[in-house]
Amino acid sequence: QVQLVESGGGLVQTGGSLRLSCAASGRTFSVYAMAWFRQAPGKERESVAAIRWNDGNTYYVDSVKGRFTISRDNAKNTVSLQMNSLKPEDTAVYYCAASRSVLFGRSAYLNGDYHYWGQGTQVTVSS
Repeated sequence: QVQLVESGGGLVQTGGSLRLSCAASGRTFSVYAMAWFRQAPGKERESVAAIRWNDGNTYYVDSVKGRFTISRDNAKNTVSLQMNSLKPEDTAVYYCAASRSVLFGRSAYLNGDYHYWGQGTQVTVSS
């Protein structure tokens, strides 16, 4: 099992920045990729960004490209999401997730099987 704990959410004005962090513990050696997802009220959960654990290769959905940056610290078993130029439509609960599957291609990293999930952290962007 892998346990994930997110932190760093909050309230920010349009155009502002937030940094989310996710700390992984447990059987972290089994993790192949990690990702951030979000779910806004009344909407389905959607992927935001993903990162391959061994080499840091990253993937983003179009709506956050150029604004969000996903990164990882292998030594600390953490993954972060730096969010800049935030918009009201970024308001959602953000979830950290980890996959033990070997994934191929951008679609798999953003929409593939993620086996472990954090509890979520609220991000609210005011207009």
